[in-house]
Amino acid sequence: MVSFLDLQMNHVKERFQDEKNKEVLFMCIGITSGVGRLLFGRIADYVPGLKKVYLQVLSFFFIGLMSMMIPLCSVFGALIAVCLVMGLFDGCFISIMAPIAFELVGPQDASQAIGFLLGFMSIPMTVGPPVAGLLHDKLGSYNVAFYLAGIPPFVGGIVLCLIPWIHSKKQSEVSRSPGGEKMEKMLENHNSLLSSSSRIFKNQSDSII
Repeated sequence: MVSFLDLQMNHVKERFQDEKNKEVLFMCIGITSGVGRLLFGRIADYVPGLKKVYLQVLSFFFIGLMSMMIPLCSVFGALIAVCLVMGLFDGCFISIMAPIAFELVGPQDASQAIGFLLGFMSIPMTVGPPVAGLLHDKLGSYNVAFYLAGIPPFVGGIVLCLIPWIHSKKQSEVSRSPGGEKMEKMLENHNSLLSSSSRIFKNQSDSII
């Protein structure tokens, strides 16, 4: 995220040279990102099971769309509005990541799943800035870089839409296989245990608040 913000700041310095207090964009993204984590973390408590994936899909679509809209902003106020929306759904992405990992692989492998996810995220964040710099040297602006940066979130959102269907299909195959009924009961007990523990944690957090 830092490299993307640096890229955005370079774009702002070129596009809005006369504008003062350009650093307010960082503040806008940071504030709405915090609000998004609190807001969507609360919303995720009411979304059952793997349907939380669709919140992640929503965040991907908006992040990609806002990335593509950055070059279209000819007024600094419009760019601030874009950054506010982007920060909000960045908070959604961060807060939903762990619950989805728990739903897919369970609590024992959740940390490993999150580690793999963050590891894969580091690849485009490392490769992206040099590629954006090369595009800027050849084209004279960062516009194409922002347009290209908006494509992967759209592709990732489309792929994420398939996860609930694949997961339900695997569960149906397990239930049809020999000993599947026993495995299905174990999964049901496991899910009920997770839901009950989440309710207990929620009640405790509410009582603390």
